[in-house]
Amino acid sequence: MAIHETAAWAALKEHAASLQGAHLRDMMRDEDRCAALTAERDGILLDYSRQRVTNETMDMLFNLAEAADLAGKRAAMFTGEKINNTEGRAVMHAALRAPREATMNVDGKNVVPDVHSVLDKIEDFSARVRSGVFKGCTGKPLRNIVSIGIGGSYLGPEFVFEALKCEPAAQGASTGRTLRFLANVDPVDVSRAISGLNPEETLVVVVSKTFTTAETMLNARTMKDWLITSIKGKTAAEITSQHIVAVSTSDKLVQDFGVDAANIFGFWDWVGGRYSVCSAVSVLPIALHYGFDIARRFLDGAHDMDNHFLNEPPRQNIPVLMGLLGVWNSTFLGHGARALLPYSQALLRFAAHIQQVDMESNGKRVAQDGSVLPFDAGEIGFGEPGTNGQHSFYQLIHQGGVFPADFGGYCTSQCPVLLEGDPVPNHEEFMSNFFAQPDVLAYAKTAEELEKEGVPEWFRPHKVFTGNRPSLSLLFPKLDAFSCGQLLAIYEHRTAVQGFVWGLNSFDQWGVELGKKLATKVRTALSTARTSGGDVSEGFNPSTSTLMTYYLANGASKS
Repeated sequence: MAIHETAAWAALKEHAASLQGAHLRDMMRDEDRCAALTAERDGILLDYSRQRVTNETMDMLFNLAEAADLAGKRAAMFTGEKINNTEGRAVMHAALRAPREATMNVDGKNVVPDVHSVLDKIEDFSARVRSGVFKGCTGKPLRNIVSIGIGGSYLGPEFVFEALKCEPAAQGASTGRTLRFLANVDPVDVSRAISGLNPEETLVVVVSKTFTTAETMLNARTMKDWLITSIKGKTAAEITSQHIVAVSTSDKLVQDFGVDAANIFGFWDWVGGRYSVCSAVSVLPIALHYGFDIARRFLDGAHDMDNHFLNEPPRQNIPVLMGLLGVWNSTFLGHGARALLPYSQALLRFAAHIQQVDMESNGKRVAQDGSVLPFDAGEIGFGEPGTNGQHSFYQLIHQGGVFPADFGGYCTSQCPVLLEGDPVPNHEEFMSNFFAQPDVLAYAKTAEELEKEGVPEWFRPHKVFTGNRPSLSLLFPKLDAFSCGQLLAIYEHRTAVQGFVWGLNSFDQWGVELGKKLATKVRTALSTARTSGGDVSEGFNPSTSTLMTYYLANGASKS
C-alpha cells in the first residue's frame, strides 16, 4: 500500500485541518507540552516546541513512520541492501566513518577494512606532505592545496573546511597552509583559486569518481596547464606526478592523466556524491590542511550520530524527529520551503551543502516503484548565518510567506571576545538573537498590542506580525570537528527519513543526469560552429539557437 493510502496518512490530513485555528502563541503556554517536545543527545538539545504540533500530532507522525516501515528501511540501509534501486547500489556512507573493528557488509563483503585502508593511506600521505617529506618537484614544501570537484565533491568539503577554520585546534594545525576549492568551470573561479599561490608549493587534488566529470576534468586540465607553464626546468611528467593527486575509482584514467598510482585515493559505488563528505573526497583535503587527527574527530562525530539514529527510540531520535517534522510541514501543512539559520559564521557554507543533500535527494516526482506521487515531495532549502540573514530575508519570514525555520546555535564561541565596558561577551549578544527570533516568529504582534503601545492607527498594519510561524532550535555545546560531524549526519539522516516516509529513492538524481547530457550536445554544437563556421540551429529550438548564435557572434570565439 502506498503511504498516502494508509490510515495513518488520512488521520494526519484530518488532524492538520483541525489545527488550522491553533496558534503557537497559545500552544507555548502549555508547559507540559513544551517540556515534552524536546530531545537531547550527549549535550545536543533539540527544542521543537515552536512547531505547530501537539503531543497527539507527534503520536500520529510516529504512526505514519511505522506505516512507512521507517525502521525496516533504516535497517536495510545500514545492512547494505541495494535501496538505491534505479542504480542497483547500496547506500553505505555510514561505513565511511565506522570504527576499524566494525562489520558493515555490501554484497556479502565487509567494506570497513577497505575504508580504513584508504584512511590509513590518507593519514600517511597527509603526514608526509605536512612534514615536508613529500615535496614539490623543485624541492619546495607543498603548503597550498587546491581541491577540484563539483557538487558533493565540493560543497561538503568546503562546508567542513569553513566550519573549522577558526576552531582553535584546527586553526593551530593549519598555520602557514592554504586550502582552496575549485568547482565552477567559469575561468574566474580558476583565477580566484590560484591567486597569490606559488605553483611550486601547490598540490592539486582532483576529485572525480569516474575521472570523466566534464566540469572537474576541464578544471583539472586547466590547473595542470598552469603548473606546467609556471614551473620551469621540469618535465610535464615530473610536475604532474609531484603536484597532482586524485580521489577516484578509475585508476587507468587517473594514471593516463599523469598521476602517480601511489597517489590515487579510492572510494566506492555505494557512496553517493552528496553523501561522500566522510570519504577521501573531504578527508584528504581536510587532513592535508588541518591534519589527520582533526579529520578523524570529524568522522567520529558523524559515527556517533549514526549510532544515535540507528538505535535511539523515535521520541528521542533527533534525525527521526526532524525528518517527521519536515514531512508534517511540507506535506500536511503545505509549507514547501524551509530556512536553515545557523547562528555561527563558521557555518557560512552549511546551507549550500544541505541544499544539495536535501533537494537533490528528495526532489522527486515518483515513488520508488515508479508511480507518480499524488503530493509534492522535497522542500526548498535556503539559508544564511545569523545575524546576517536577519538583515536580509528574515523580513519575508516574519511578515511574508510562512517558511519553517531550523535555528542552530552553540553555547560557546570558537573566538570568544569580551570588550572592556561591554555588559556581555560578543557571543552572548549574538546568541541573544538566536533565542529571540524563534519567539518573534511564533508569538506575533497584534494590532491591539500596538494600539496599547500608542502606535498611530495608520501605522499599525505595517507593524503587525501574524506569528504562528514554526521553527525548531538545535543547540550544541561547541562547534569543533566532532560536533561538525554530528551536525552533518543529523541532516543526512533527516533527509533519508523524509524519503523513507514518502516512499521515494533519495539516493539517485536522474534530473541532474539529463541536464549533463543536453549540455554535452550544446558543447559539441558550439565547438563545431566555432571551428567550421556553421550555424547552430539544427537540433535546437529557435530560442536556444538564437541565444547560441548571439553568444558566438559576440566574443565567444575569443574567450
